[in-house]
Amino acid sequence: MKGRNKKTILAVIFFCILNISTFAQKQISITIDDPTTKETPKLNWLVRDSIILKALDLHKIKAALFVCGMRVDNSNGKVLLNKWDSKNHLICNHSYSHLYYNSKSITSEIYIADFKKGDSIIRNYKNYNQLFRFPFLKEGNSVEKRDSIRTVMKNEGYKNGYVTIDASDWFIDAQLTSALHKDINTDLTPYKEYYIKHILDRANYYDSLAHLVFKRDIKHTLLIHHSLLNALFLNDLLNELKANGWELIDAKDAFTDDVFQLQPSIVPCGESIIWQCAKQIDWISKELRYPAEDGEYEKAPLESYLEQYKKRTNQK
Repeated sequence: MKGRNKKTILAVIFFCILNISTFAQKQISITIDDPTTKETPKLNWLVRDSIILKALDLHKIKAALFVCGMRVDNSNGKVLLNKWDSKNHLICNHSYSHLYYNSKSITSEIYIADFKKGDSIIRNYKNYNQLFRFPFLKEGNSVEKRDSIRTVMKNEGYKNGYVTIDASDWFIDAQLTSALHKDINTDLTPYKEYYIKHILDRANYYDSLAHLVFKRDIKHTLLIHHSLLNALFLNDLLNELKANGWELIDAKDAFTDDVFQLQPSIVPCGESIIWQCAKQIDWISKELRYPAEDGEYEKAPLESYLEQYKKRTNQK
């Protein structure tokens, strides 16, 4: 078999496997990055926050809240964190300044200081948990950067708050918010539909990739953000996840899976922990895109979906 044909066949097999969702019970937890008190169209921050908490309450699950210190380092931020803490959601570290670790200008020393400053914002809450999630899921673009922060985390008693299911909800939120700034009466239905479709697609992709890599079911952590999009549609998303065979579990339970103890040796390091482990397997690695998730992948599909929706509704 010629090399090119063999590679094509392997690629077809790989993507066919990733589109099969016939495994046993699938478990997923909710992890929420970047709690914020910034203002948005339609809902003020208190209402947004209360709706997100209510959705989690309705489904009887506890999330992990990954706190970027600069977004809550004020009186409103303290109110927000106290509400989450009182409901026993995990309060975790997402740095202070949300620095991009792979940037040439961000040294290990700068990053470690920012990591510790982020910790200082959350350490006094009763549900403080020593999980650190790297901003942008970027864990270092050199061995020195990667290993220096790992050493500090170990010494401080921290573990990596890995994502298993990565997605681009932040991009959809930005597009929805922009549309509302232009017209507060914008029909949000297509944004909801696209968002749920996107998350279900990414969840099935990473679950299938996990089976290729680990040969078993794992407990998943879904990354979403504390945003207008999720205030509007989180409850709908959780209902759809359950309707599609996913069991909702607490984040604390999910992080007990052995997959969260792994430390892949790749450089640049980062992305979903499943993606990182897959990157170490040669025949799978060749089929992985980098970055694993990004707004550029969703821009054209979302625009197309909005246009199709407009045509559908005009025909009615």
